[in-house]
Amino acid sequence: MTIVEPVPRPAGTVGLDRRQVRAVAACYFVASFAALGLPPYLTEILPGLGDHDGHWAGLLYVVPTVFTALGAPLWGRLADRFGQKRLLLRAQLGLAASFLLAGAADSLPAFTVALVFQGFLGGTFSATNGYLAAALDGSQLSRALTLMQGSARAALVAAPVLVGALSPWIDPHRQYLVLAVLPLTAAALLNFLPEPVRPAAAQAGHDPAKNDPPGSLRLLYTFEFAFVFATIISFPYLITLVQQRLPGVNGTVAGLLFALPHLVYLVGAGRVHAAVEARPRTGLALGFALVALGLAGHAPAHSLLTFALTRAVLGLGMTFGLVCLAVLAAEAARGRAPGRMFGTRETVSKCGAVAAGLAAALANGTSGPAAPVVTGTVAALAAALLALLTRRSPR
Repeated sequence: MTIVEPVPRPAGTVGLDRRQVRAVAACYFVASFAALGLPPYLTEILPGLGDHDGHWAGLLYVVPTVFTALGAPLWGRLADRFGQKRLLLRAQLGLAASFLLAGAADSLPAFTVALVFQGFLGGTFSATNGYLAAALDGSQLSRALTLMQGSARAALVAAPVLVGALSPWIDPHRQYLVLAVLPLTAAALLNFLPEPVRPAAAQAGHDPAKNDPPGSLRLLYTFEFAFVFATIISFPYLITLVQQRLPGVNGTVAGLLFALPHLVYLVGAGRVHAAVEARPRTGLALGFALVALGLAGHAPAHSLLTFALTRAVLGLGMTFGLVCLAVLAAEAARGRAPGRMFGTRETVSKCGAVAAGLAAALANGTSGPAAPVVTGTVAALAAALLALLTRRSPR
């Protein structure tokens, strides 16, 4: 794995050192397991709660996402006011409480309320990024944000496998109770870390209203929304598409194809960061173009090799996109309240995911499981063009 890590903290500066940043990444990884590993099993959980056909699985899948989007700006502002560490601990404990409620729920309404709490009280990703942005600056921050994305990708790959492995012994519904220990453990570990102090270079000498071009933050949010939309739209119906094109393929192979882009990120993020740190807009345009190419390749794919190649290209595009967005976010964070900025970014990201899910459902309903990747291709090409047109503007 070549995920890039923050360089050691120079003597005399304030913030977090490499060991502490690794600890933050590890805490985010373990806290993400239930949030990422259990939703794919909603169709197995809901029959025991009265929804015998799993009719509400699609809607409940996005409930935490919607309420994370609604709550993130509020929690971000409170973090700027009361301290990033305190609100990060709040997010971990809120996640643990919601998992306990979900695991103990004995009806569909109670389970739905637990998912609402999971979204509104959680938000560990934006809280973690705000914590890091309050202590790090520039290259150190972009490297740390890249590492956090690596934690998210690793959890996304590993969590469903772990949940599936435990399923013969523990029902997926009750696994919420067991996995609640993970965010509780993360909160206990984070309690030993310091309240971050923003580096002096980020506190003075940079007035975002004067030094940033007008609309630069809105442009970052636009890229964030477009990237999440273009990549997520292929997820909901990918397994269906693979099984349709490759009759007889087993679930393990289909799962590996689903996970392949995330594995590409884990392998290549460090090298990509080094290549694009000085020119993130150009790298972002390349990322969107590769995402478009990878998505377009799904439409004619009818063999395992072709699917693997297209998923690898999509993964390379995801890697360029995520790393370049981390670099641009680190630049935008200078002189700004980190909680508010990363809370808003989280809202934009979640809105992109919800829009992608709705668009995928609509496209699949009208033209079949290949249609969502065509929609994503168009969105990625439009975003690549926008990134090219703005790549020479001042950062």
